[in-house]
Amino acid sequence: MAIILKREPRLDAKHLAFTFQKDAFESVRDLKYAAIFHEQGLGKSKIAVDLLLYWLEKKVVDTVLLVAKKGLVANWTRELKSHSYLKPLILTSDRRRNFFVFNTPTRLILTHFEAIRGEEQRFKLFLKTRSVGVILDEATKIKNPEAELTESFFRLAPLFIRRVIMTGTPVANRPYDLWAQIYFLDQGTALGTDFKAFRANLDLKNDLTQDTEAQARFEQELAGLNAKIASFSVRETKTSGVIELPDKIIKTVVTEWEPRQLDLYTQIRDSMSAVVMKGGKLLEDDAEEILKRLVRLVQIASNPMLVDESYKETPGKFDTLYEFVSDIVRVGEKCIVWTTFTENADWLAEKLRAFGSTKVHGKLSMEQRDRSIELFLKDVECRVLVATPGAAKEGLTLTVANHVFFYDRGFSLDDYLQAQDRIHRVSQVKTCYVYNLIMRESIDEWVELLLQAKRLAAQLAQGDISREYYDSQASYSYGDVIRGILGLNRDDAGRGNQNA
Repeated sequence: MAIILKREPRLDAKHLAFTFQKDAFESVRDLKYAAIFHEQGLGKSKIAVDLLLYWLEKKVVDTVLLVAKKGLVANWTRELKSHSYLKPLILTSDRRRNFFVFNTPTRLILTHFEAIRGEEQRFKLFLKTRSVGVILDEATKIKNPEAELTESFFRLAPLFIRRVIMTGTPVANRPYDLWAQIYFLDQGTALGTDFKAFRANLDLKNDLTQDTEAQARFEQELAGLNAKIASFSVRETKTSGVIELPDKIIKTVVTEWEPRQLDLYTQIRDSMSAVVMKGGKLLEDDAEEILKRLVRLVQIASNPMLVDESYKETPGKFDTLYEFVSDIVRVGEKCIVWTTFTENADWLAEKLRAFGSTKVHGKLSMEQRDRSIELFLKDVECRVLVATPGAAKEGLTLTVANHVFFYDRGFSLDDYLQAQDRIHRVSQVKTCYVYNLIMRESIDEWVELLLQAKRLAAQLAQGDISREYYDSQASYSYGDVIRGILGLNRDDAGRGNQNA
C-alpha cells in the first residue's frame, strides 16, 4: 500500500560527494543488499544519505529506516540536516510515542538497535504495509549471532526491500565477527548458514602459537573471506589514496612502576589473590578465573585504585602522561586521553583539571556527554577530553585535537581503532599522534601483541593487505607471552584468550 504525504520532501543533496564517496554510492545503489566498509573517518554517512535519497527519488522504496547506536541518534540527526532536506521521525524505546511514528506517513525513520528489538512485532506488521529500505550504521552491533538483538534483526531481514550495513571495522575483534553482519544481508549465501563451522577455523587463539597446521588453516580461511563478499561490498582505507589526510604517527611509551603498584601487581600475578579494600572493608579478591585475572592486571598496571581503594600513591603512568599533556597544551593543541574504566576517567579528569579537562563515559547521561563534547569542541580553554571507548569511540568527529593517549587498553581491536580515529578523519589538518602507554614488563605488553595480531588478521580478512604481506608480518607469539605473564599451562592460556 503506497503512502501519500501532503507535501513531499526535497530529495536532492545539499553537498557534492567526494569522488570516492560517489564511486561507492554508484557501486551499491542498485543492489538488493550491500556492505559499506569504508575505514572510519572517510564519510560513510554521506554515502548513506545519498543512497537513501536515491532510493526514495527512484521509488525503489517508499520509506527508509536508518538504524544507529543509541548514543549516535542525535549525531545522525545533525548529519541528516547537514547533508539533506529530510527531517526524520525518531522511533525510541517509548512504545506509546512510537505508535505515532508507525502511523504517520513519512519517508524517513531514525531509530536505534534496541528500539527495533523492543518493537519487533509492530515492525513485522509495519513492513507488510510499507516498502522499506534499511541502513544499519555501526553494524558490528549485531556481530554476535546468539544475542537476542541479533536474532531479532535476522527475523526482520527478509521483510526489507533493500538492506545495507555500514562499519569501518567489520572485523571488530575477531574474523568471525563478520558472519552475522553478512548473514543479515544474504541469509547465508556468502559465508554459509552454520556460524559454529565458520568460527572453527577463524578463531585467533593462543593455541595457534605451537600449532603450524592450525596456523595454515586459519590463514587460508582468512585470506579467502574478502573474495566471498566482494560482489556486494565496498571498502576504502586512508592509505588507498582516495583522500589526503595528515600523517598518523603511533608511538609506544614505556613507563616505570610505582613501588607499591608493582607489589600489588606481583601479588595478583603470582599468588592469584591480593588483599584489597572495597567499600571500606578488606576483602580477598579471588582472581582465579583467567579473564578476571587479565582484567585485574590491566587495572593495576593502569591505576591500582581501581581494585584497592586504599591506594593513594601516583601510578607510574601518570607523571609521564602529565608531562606529555603539559607540552601539548603549551603549544596550543588539544588531546584525548582514553581509558577502559569509568572510575579511571573520573580520576584522570580530576587530575588533569588544570588543563580544563572534561569527561565522557558510560555512567554519565547522554545530556552530560553531549555537553562535554560541545565544551571540548568549542571552548579554547578546554584542552583535554578524558573518555572511555564504550561511550565515545564512534560517530564523533573530534578533529579539534590531534593527540590521543591510551592510558590503558582492553582486548577489543574495535575499541582501539575507532577511538584513535576520532581525530584522524576528514577535516583534520594537523599531524596526528597516538601514544600507547605501556607499563614495563606487564600485561600491557601482551595486549600490544594481541592487538597487533588482531589488526593484521582484520586487514587480511577485509582485503586491506595481501597474503604475502600478512605472512611477512604475522606473529603468534602472544600465546607464549601470556603464558609467561600468568604462569599458565597451554590449555589454560588458550581458554583465557578465547574470552579476550
